[in-house]
Amino acid sequence: MSDVRVLVVDDDFMVARIHAGYVARVPGFRVAGVAHGGAEALAAVAELRPDLVLLDIYLPDMSGLAVLKELTGVDVLVVSAARDVPTVREAMRGGAVNYLIKPFTAAALAERLRQYADTRRRFTAIGPEARQDDVDRLFGTPQAAAPLPKGLSAATCALVAEALREAGRDLSAAEAAERTGLSRVSARRYLEYLCAAGQAELRPRYGTAGRPEHRYRWLG
Repeated sequence: MSDVRVLVVDDDFMVARIHAGYVARVPGFRVAGVAHGGAEALAAVAELRPDLVLLDIYLPDMSGLAVLKELTGVDVLVVSAARDVPTVREAMRGGAVNYLIKPFTAAALAERLRQYADTRRRFTAIGPEARQDDVDRLFGTPQAAAPLPKGLSAATCALVAEALREAGRDLSAAEAAERTGLSRVSARRYLEYLCAAGQAELRPRYGTAGRPEHRYRWLG
């Protein structure tokens, strides 16, 4: 999948530069452009066709909420000092994928960007039609836990889940086994269960030859 192209919109030139720097540090993202007003943002979206817009609410010529209503074919992550509930609600109604209150750290923005990238990957993996469990995961609907297969224990499953979650990256069955003290075969069974339960995803890693290595990543 190609990099996510981001348009940064903020009336403050220095803040826009800082936010663009934050975006550029996140793997898989690149800055497509910067705008400092609502009309400029609409024109930039039409010209640059970004995947995602980091949109401020307080703009000199028009409200960011008005910009949000006019945007089509692009996702919007609101970044604003506006914290009143009506504004947040209106942003949600307008289709914003997330809302980040200023001031925020580079890590906070990076987390939202990674969440956004994960959702894009899930859409790609689903295919032309979605099942209900696919839609539930996209909308964050709590999933009913899949029953543990015979021979698996809840305590050991929690141990494997914790190891995968704390790794902060994908793991192979062998790496999970090393972290938990289990055999590779046992670790793989628990990892496969976590995938079936929607708490992890399988990510094949293709090498130069032979079968792809199975890697597992925590979804929660």
